[in-house]
Amino acid sequence: MPNLRFLLLQIRNSDDPIREQEVGCFARAIGCETSDITVFDLLAGVPRDRELSETDAILIGGSGDYSAAGESQWLDRTLAGLRHIYQVGKPTFASCWGFQAFARACGGRCVHDPAHAELGSIQLTLTDAGREDPLFGELKNPFIGQAGHEDCVVELPDSAVLLASSPLVANQAFKFADAPIYCTQFHPELDRQSLLQRLKAYPRYVERIAETSYEKFAQRCQEAKETSRLLQRFAEMVARQK
Repeated sequence: MPNLRFLLLQIRNSDDPIREQEVGCFARAIGCETSDITVFDLLAGVPRDRELSETDAILIGGSGDYSAAGESQWLDRTLAGLRHIYQVGKPTFASCWGFQAFARACGGRCVHDPAHAELGSIQLTLTDAGREDPLFGELKNPFIGQAGHEDCVVELPDSAVLLASSPLVANQAFKFADAPIYCTQFHPELDRQSLLQRLKAYPRYVERIAETSYEKFAQRCQEAKETSRLLQRFAEMVARQK
């Protein structure tokens, strides 16, 4: 596979301890070097066409302090930027916040819904379309993914194809039928260790969502080796299309 250039669109404050960790998580899951990933701060703006042309694929992950269900000028600007990425057909893999924002940007609906919050290692089930998908079809059914969210996508865009669901949240993964863009509510870039590292940085989520101590919560978490292969297969797909 030739070397690929990735642009990671981040939504994290300058003092967020997960900024660097997120880059490492994507690099590990893809099987590339961290130097192959350039970080772009969405809080400061959106990538221009020149920046999009200089990268092979876009990555978007989670967000420690920002909601895709909110209202703000920077979010409006970001959603417009994501619509542009969709319109030009730039290969993209978006997880968690990225999943929610892409759904909303392209006509879906995202809401803050603590009653359907998920945290930790959750069981997911493929849809018929997921079982036939070149990225998702190699997963076991059901499979385990790492999750952490309080916002949910309750309506998908018209052009989205649902790929996976969980018992609590129906919309867990989709792709666009007319663009090389995959989105997952869960985190394929996280393994058990990196999930727990992240939650140590955000202990309020364990207290609020899991309603238990970090130590007891950690005992519930499992490895999710299969889901990291999603990002490897995505990179292989991008390489074939270069």
